[in-house]
Amino acid sequence: MPAMPRPPRTSRTAPPESPGWSEVPVRRLREGVPRTEVDRLAIEAPLEIRFGDRPFTVLMRTPGNDEELVAGFLYSEGLIRGAAEILALAHPEALLEGDCENVVAVELAGGGPVVERTFYASASCGVCGKSSIADLAIRAPVVESALRIDRKVLERLPERLRAEQSIFAETGGLHGAALFDAAGTLLAAREDIGRHNAVDKLVGWALAQGRLPLAEAVLMVSGRLGFEIVQKAIVAGLPVIASVGAASSIAVGLAERFGLTLATFVRPGSLNLYGEKEGQARIF
Repeated sequence: MPAMPRPPRTSRTAPPESPGWSEVPVRRLREGVPRTEVDRLAIEAPLEIRFGDRPFTVLMRTPGNDEELVAGFLYSEGLIRGAAEILALAHPEALLEGDCENVVAVELAGGGPVVERTFYASASCGVCGKSSIADLAIRAPVVESALRIDRKVLERLPERLRAEQSIFAETGGLHGAALFDAAGTLLAAREDIGRHNAVDKLVGWALAQGRLPLAEAVLMVSGRLGFEIVQKAIVAGLPVIASVGAASSIAVGLAERFGLTLATFVRPGSLNLYGEKEGQARIF
């Protein structure tokens, strides 16, 4: 069994975790009757990634598990190949802007990637900042896995994921993603206003835990399956992705090309399957 990688250094003065929501006044109209109350809204805030003192990119995210998000983003975008390349990952202790909770400074072996980016990635777009169609190419092997999961176990995962979405329960405004094993045991769950950010947080968690590739895990997401989710799953080596929503045509094409199984519109007694090869079905 390979040795577990040493987790990257993090700041001892990292800011406390945000609850993920803020309280704001709201004027509700119910059957024409106005009422002033306090509402809880999901936080959407920028996170700047720096290599040393050099700005690299800005992600729009929900605060929380920021180090996992950055590590997962760097891995799923192909900017690092393993946890050992991250020497340090921390909220800077002092910034002139006084906004250290929204900045993560990364120290990489070799100083950082050669590519320069001057873009921000919105919460809804997992491919923002790509300068050409060629940049969308996925540099990863075909997913190899012997994982098989009972259909009835898979059909219960949306409810299991929903139970882990504490910020969604307060706001109704966050996406969720979770990793499960073939028995339906929860491995990890994360939330974010960006569905691809939630997946990156899970990839960052798996990277720190020495669990990549995730060949024996199932990814469950709360929204639809588009390019960005499937791309990140391929890089992480995930064999099965399940969702409560639909898949796009490019997502299905990627699944077929890289050997993934997609399960969509998953609910008790019903699901759609894509990418299943005859005689190699992962869902039974």
